[in-house]
Amino acid sequence: MTIDRPTIAIIGAGFGGLRAARQLRRAKARVVLIDRRNYHLFQPLLYQVATAGLEPEQIAKPVRAILRGQRNLEFRLTEVQGIDLAARSLHTSSGEVAYDFLIVAAGGASDTFGKPGIEKHAIGLKDLSDAVAIRNRVLCLFERAALEPHPAVRRALLTLVVVGGGPTGVEMAGAFSELVHLVLAKDLPALDLSQVSIVLLEAADRLLPGMPAQLSAAAAATLERKGVSVRLGAMVDDYDGEALTLRGGEIIPCKTVVWAAGARAAPLAARLGIPTGRQGRIPVEPTLQLRGAPEAFVIGDAAYLEHAGQPLPMMAPVAVQMADAAVDNIRRLLRGESPVAFRYRNPGLLATIGRNAAVAHIHGLSFQGFAAWVVWLVVHLIQLIGFRNRLFVLVNWAVDYFFYDRAVRLITEDDAPC
Repeated sequence: MTIDRPTIAIIGAGFGGLRAARQLRRAKARVVLIDRRNYHLFQPLLYQVATAGLEPEQIAKPVRAILRGQRNLEFRLTEVQGIDLAARSLHTSSGEVAYDFLIVAAGGASDTFGKPGIEKHAIGLKDLSDAVAIRNRVLCLFERAALEPHPAVRRALLTLVVVGGGPTGVEMAGAFSELVHLVLAKDLPALDLSQVSIVLLEAADRLLPGMPAQLSAAAAATLERKGVSVRLGAMVDDYDGEALTLRGGEIIPCKTVVWAAGARAAPLAARLGIPTGRQGRIPVEPTLQLRGAPEAFVIGDAAYLEHAGQPLPMMAPVAVQMADAAVDNIRRLLRGESPVAFRYRNPGLLATIGRNAAVAHIHGLSFQGFAAWVVWLVVHLIQLIGFRNRLFVLVNWAVDYFFYDRAVRLITEDDAPC
């Protein structure tokens, strides 16, 4: 294939899309990056925004600022509505975008498994708006509880339920515990914390299924010590905004449910006119090419590809590695060479459970406690984009660590449930 200056369109400015754009900075190509938001979000720290530890802008950065010096790149703030694979054209809310090569990095969304009550009343944790909504709700409900005379109503206001025992759910439950017991206990001294209930529900028989069993057990034990009730084998049937119903009929009165139980491809994947598979993800060839359209690649959460008999996890390291592979295969095609199959190299898993507590499984080594927590801190600081963000996050973490305080206890929405 010989194209003097090809146009390479990239849908999505998440981990995969941004990585692909940066890898193409020296390419003799026109790169068009498209996203409906103007910022790149560091999703692994969303739970800290939700628990009043960080400001939203400390884990996000404008795409134009990140890629300001990349001369071959054009960023378009618009929404992709469809793809004409035959014509090699994207239909967007601001017009057509022609391409020679395409990388679809549309990202993921919460999967509520078709439960309408969960969809309507629970809060996922996929974007800044979700995190701020959780923060507003928890702070508001604790303020209401401080004034509520009826014990049963007060207990429901003070019950925080996290559904899903993966890294997001574990980190969220641990952060809730520290927010309540180390911070809100000082803000609301008249509130009886014995009435606070933080519940982590997991449908499987252990937490953190991607980690060795001993680390799963260690995470559960640490959460229990922090006052979190860990419920395994607990399947959710529905939630009406007032009470959560479990399979078997148990009812948990609560006003806050954070849904971290599943993920699926972003809705965009279903709107592209491309057949989708499990979790709404798009099946791809081992080379990450779209079946029947060799000039189109799908990466990250939107792509369905199996590794060792299991679908690749919907995690940032997968998206980043796929981005590198897709860009390399585009270069191969431009040189007239055959693309190569993608090989995932597992960098390991980390999950923090709060102050001085984390679990890690890296390159076959398992460790926990303070050492794992330090590794978690360093890895996340390095991966954050922008010196300013790293500096402010580090300062906030230091204040939290030494003074047992959270910097962002603000209720910012007029329609918060206060």
